[in-house]
Amino acid sequence: MGRSRDVVVGSGHGTREPAQAVGTGTAQGTATQPAPGTATSASADPEALAGTAAEVLGGYLHERAAEFLRGLRDHAQGTGGASGPGSGGASGTADPARAAASVETLRGAARRLNGALITYRSLLDPVWADDLRTELSWLAGALASEYAYAARLERLLGALHRLASGGGTGREGEAPPGEAGARPPGASAAAPGGTGGRAGGTGQSGGGGSRGGVATRERGALPVGAARAGALLERRLTLSRTRAHSAALQALGSARFHAVADAVALLASEAPFRPGGEAADRPAAAVLPPLADQARRKLTEAVAALPLSRAEAPYNADALARSLGTEARQDAAWDHVRVLLRLHRYAQEVLGPCAEPDPRLGPAGEALERHRDAAAAAAAAASAAATPRIAPATAYALGVLHADQRHEVEAARFAFGHHWRQGDPL
Repeated sequence: MGRSRDVVVGSGHGTREPAQAVGTGTAQGTATQPAPGTATSASADPEALAGTAAEVLGGYLHERAAEFLRGLRDHAQGTGGASGPGSGGASGTADPARAAASVETLRGAARRLNGALITYRSLLDPVWADDLRTELSWLAGALASEYAYAARLERLLGALHRLASGGGTGREGEAPPGEAGARPPGASAAAPGGTGGRAGGTGQSGGGGSRGGVATRERGALPVGAARAGALLERRLTLSRTRAHSAALQALGSARFHAVADAVALLASEAPFRPGGEAADRPAAAVLPPLADQARRKLTEAVAALPLSRAEAPYNADALARSLGTEARQDAAWDHVRVLLRLHRYAQEVLGPCAEPDPRLGPAGEALERHRDAAAAAAAAASAAATPRIAPATAYALGVLHADQRHEVEAARFAFGHHWRQGDPL
């Protein structure tokens, strides 16, 4: 799964897209699935996968390709330019909010296409499937990187202000002179070590992350070390975001982009199945569920390899006493589970009402998304702290910020373990 992991995950800022119902364009999250114990297997509903495997899988690929093309058109209109088939070459006024929303549409469609191409690869032309996966991942990642940096900066600046709230006076509850929105004496700055308040509050960001950052910084003055740490993070991440924006514009004007758009436009009408293969012509109820079950087994095995027993403590100080290299290896294992959980979800989407419902997938997936965001923010703080010749107070503030985000990582792991152990095992 080494290559599969790289293909499915593209660079992104962690926002979650709603699950798509098979055969429709409407949202269908895990909350609308039947309760545990409801029989929805292929044998219980033989008409759910009526038709051949080629018809069912082809229909799913067609709809995701059409969704991807709609995202391309909306992105072209949101940026005031023309890109992709059907844009007509017209240009207009840029709409940043529409452009940001279109990137989410593109990433969601690309992930679902990639997931289907991975899980059901044995039914498709393997060379075509592998090439399309790589190109879709490249394009979705190129478009999403700038939003990822904006969200990461907003998260880190919000955490800095939360950690420094009420500081600088020596008395809890009193704000520094001139601070707007000071909290009343005795009010709590943040929920300690929880999985909801801190993780949700520090990770929120829209497409215009710079405006949110200004609003956050206007809440009050920071201590000198934290202020310099925030300025350093803003310089580094803004530079990265600017470079990502330039790379996205360059990608949209490249011949490679137009080749991807043409390939997806063809997929919207015809899916290339394996030449000479007979499995695609067999009934879908006999072919697709076993392939989806392979994705489920891979997820189960990866979860079993995680140290869930160690992560079941809400405050896991032992998990924080590790080197940065160890953190990176541990984060990679958890991120691999996040990717496999997505593959399992998308494989179930292809099956539609024939899929086995699992209410754990939604909350467990959200916990892993929070884990990814917090781990990336912690790495950014550690990288900034390695800047040569920074003041000790700045390095200290970055170290505190790194530790705070690592606590968020552990909180997300705890939340995942809590949700995963609920209900019957996969």
